[in-house]
Amino acid sequence: MNILILGSGGREHTFAYKIAQSPLCDTLFVAPGNAGTAQIATNVALGVTDFEAIKTLVIKEAIEMVVVGPEDPLVQGVYDFFKADAQLKNVAVIGPSKVGAELEGSKERAKEFMIAHGIPTAAYESFTAATLAEGQAFLETLQAPYVLKADGLAAGKGVLIIQDLNEAKEELAKMLDGKFGDASTTVVIEEFLDGIELSVFVLTDGKNYKVLPTAKDYKRIGEGDTGLNTGGMGAISPVPFVDAVLMQKIEERIVKPTIDGLVKENIEYKGFVFIGLIKVGDDPKVIEYNVRMGDPETEVVLPRIKSDLVQLFKATSEGTLSNETLEIDERSATTVMLVSGGYPEAYDKGKVISGIDTVEDSIVFHAGTVTKDGDIVTNGGRVIAVTSFDNNFKDAIKKSYQNIEKLHFDRMYYRTDIGFDL
Repeated sequence: MNILILGSGGREHTFAYKIAQSPLCDTLFVAPGNAGTAQIATNVALGVTDFEAIKTLVIKEAIEMVVVGPEDPLVQGVYDFFKADAQLKNVAVIGPSKVGAELEGSKERAKEFMIAHGIPTAAYESFTAATLAEGQAFLETLQAPYVLKADGLAAGKGVLIIQDLNEAKEELAKMLDGKFGDASTTVVIEEFLDGIELSVFVLTDGKNYKVLPTAKDYKRIGEGDTGLNTGGMGAISPVPFVDAVLMQKIEERIVKPTIDGLVKENIEYKGFVFIGLIKVGDDPKVIEYNVRMGDPETEVVLPRIKSDLVQLFKATSEGTLSNETLEIDERSATTVMLVSGGYPEAYDKGKVISGIDTVEDSIVFHAGTVTKDGDIVTNGGRVIAVTSFDNNFKDAIKKSYQNIEKLHFDRMYYRTDIGFDL
């Protein structure tokens, strides 16, 4: 079948890498893609939320499956757009309906869903500009640190964790005054949970599900998890501290109630549920839901899946996921993200990248790259992810770092401590 991937980052290059291996895939398109996807698929210059342009492409190229990478098109209803269109309704769309995507599109909605279905999470309250005073009073009832979350999508940067009460009150006022645009019209304040974080990924057809490999990513720009939040600086899979007992708790207390909640609320959902968790003592609690795969977690989770990804997606679309077997590579996978100097704040683009063809025994996934005048150049804050396998994560991460030494672009930066806390 002909398949289209929407997106342009490392996640989408990883999808392309796996999908291109499937005998079920005839022609693969990526919109808009990057310099890496261009080597294994046909890039198409169109926006991921330009639904009419996507429709034109799907009809013209007889595309039978659309795999949605980022959250924006899902929150804006790309699944519903396809299902409501007579010419598109039979195309398989891997991603939830607009109602399902609200689990990521609104932090408040996600919290309400968790509470309604008995899923363990932090206590919270929501506030708007009209209730700023109440929000500041609520902060006074909590212990530091204080967690403020923009309700809407803020490109992974809408969560603040603040130690000082007065600073938290000031930041709440700034957020409700438009610090994150429309995303922070409503702000969720929740109790701080002290523990270690991890992510669990679930593929579901809306009733049946497969739990994919666990992963842990590193969001902060600086060594030792310091500095500003980013889209992710590296990741490890599986998570070493997740044993069978913890995994059973996660499935029984969180995964099953989440999927059962989708069924009870009659939510059409054919895609990924990314569950951001924190292990508090011996118990897992949900920090957030995302409605797509994470990035850079995808770069360590998907390469560990040995099963045919297109067959899994086909079963997801057809509601027959329970018939499929999920085969996982038992080895550890690690990835390290190379980013542009200045990221996550101002950074330059167009820097020539060298050394990619010298990498051995690792996989280079492109994120913010483009081809210009025959060179591969930087085109984003996060530029390249270097993924490696080995029998344990320490040896795998060593391979990634050894290969990174072969890569170069002006002001290239990466963290040298991925996995430091494990």
